[in-house]
Order: sequence, then C-alpha cells, then structure tokens
Amino acid sequence: MVDQNMQWVPGWSEQGPEPGDLLLAFAGNSILKPGDGWFLTWGGPEMGDSRPEALMLGTVGGRRLYVTALPDTGLPGLETLSLREAMLHTPDAPSELLSTGFQVWQWWQDHRYCGRCGERTGPHPRERARWCGRCNIPWYPRIAPCIITVIRRDDRFLLARSARVTRNFFSLIAGFVEPGESLEQAVAREVMEETGLEVTNIRYQASQHWPFPHQLMVGFLADYKSGELKLQEDELAEAGWFTPEEHPPIPPETTIAGRLISAMKKEIAGGSGN
Repeated sequence: MVDQNMQWVPGWSEQGPEPGDLLLAFAGNSILKPGDGWFLTWGGPEMGDSRPEALMLGTVGGRRLYVTALPDTGLPGLETLSLREAMLHTPDAPSELLSTGFQVWQWWQDHRYCGRCGERTGPHPRERARWCGRCNIPWYPRIAPCIITVIRRDDRFLLARSARVTRNFFSLIAGFVEPGESLEQAVAREVMEETGLEVTNIRYQASQHWPFPHQLMVGFLADYKSGELKLQEDELAEAGWFTPEEHPPIPPETTIAGRLISAMKKEIAGGSGN
C-alpha cells in the first residue's frame, strides 16, 4: 500500500516502467482506482498480462509514477471512478496529480502525428514533448487559457446555471480567451456575451489547471457596472443575484469556482469593494 500523503514530485523521462513502479490508470475518462489508494503497481495482479504504453509523471515517495490507459475489465478490487467525480466530490483525491496525469495522457494520444506535415511523432529526447523529425519542431502539451469570474453588485454576487451541464449546482461565468485578448478583456467580453452586463474593477484572484479537457482556469473578481441580465440561452439556463447567506448549491472549494465564491463572500462580509 502506498501512503497517499507522500509528496508527488513532477518529472519526465523516456524510460519505461519497471516492476514495482506506481501506475495511475485511466479507462476513458475514469480512473481505475484500487480500494486502498489511487495507484496500481506495474506488473501487479490488477494489470493481468497487459503491458501498455505508459508515460512518466514523476515520483511519489521516491517511487517512480507513470500514467497509462487500461481496459475496464471489472477486475476485483478496482473501482471505476470518473475524473470529475474524483475532483469535485472526493476530498482525499490528489486532484492536482490526477488532473496532470489525465491532461498529459490525452496530449500524448492526440499528438501521435505532426499537425503540420502529418509525419508520425516520437518522444523528445530531453523534455516532455513529441518531436517531428521532418519539421524539426516539438509538440508540447496543450494548455488553453480560460477565465472564470464572480461578479459583485452591492451585497450580492452573480451565480448562473449552465445550459449544457446537468449538475444541480450554480457556478460562475467562464470562457476561453480568444487570440489577441488580455485576460481582463476576456472577462469583460465573456460577461457581456453571456449575461448582457458590463463589469469594472476586474482583479486577478487565483488560478487552477482543469482537465476538461486541457484548461488553465484564471480566476477574477469583478464589480457590476451597468446593464440588465439578458442570458445567452445556448450557454446559460438561468442566473441571478444572491447573498452570501442565501444561494443555491455551488461547486466545492476543491474547485477554483468554489474558492472564488468563498473569496467574494468574505469581501462582502468585510464591507470592502464597491
């Protein structure tokens, strides 16, 4: 059994796994989780005869850790847990490690061929990248910047429910940054497009990488300036202004949305801001 509280040290190597190395295993968008932790052992009974391709993620407690994909064969002792469920509703989950592992594995599958010439790529000899020998260019893991913001209006803040997600909680306005935009410009544009509101005093708060599919969520607080709610129907099902004491279910504080909402509640309670 591996002590899950041991420190994860990110790392990269072309060297493949050996018997006894740790393994973070995905089946599609789900984690194949043993009952006593989050990692399998390379060559252990849960793997059967399978020896799939695996990528190094670093070390945990001095032991090398790899990520791979395995078929969900219903082996005894393994639970199939969705990555979203683990990150949103499993307090002891190593969310940063799981997120990184999933993003790295997806990138590795998506860039088997060069996007410029179509040549098959191989591992870069010195860093985490796929290399096209014909074009002499590396293909690094994709990171898509995405803003997320909580908007304050006096002693209330804006919450919205997505039109595309079936989860029963409200969250915040978010969207991808477009070419040529600053992060603050992206906040103002996304808020206007999705809600019809104009905001001011846009201020950075925190960030979090998010593996759905490969985002860097950059969190902001903002103040209401003008306008009335006019929702972009293909994005938002409903939205409204709520007080820190009375609001619908919100994301947990393992997410940046939950932490931004908590920060805004403290700001309102402290009497600072607009």
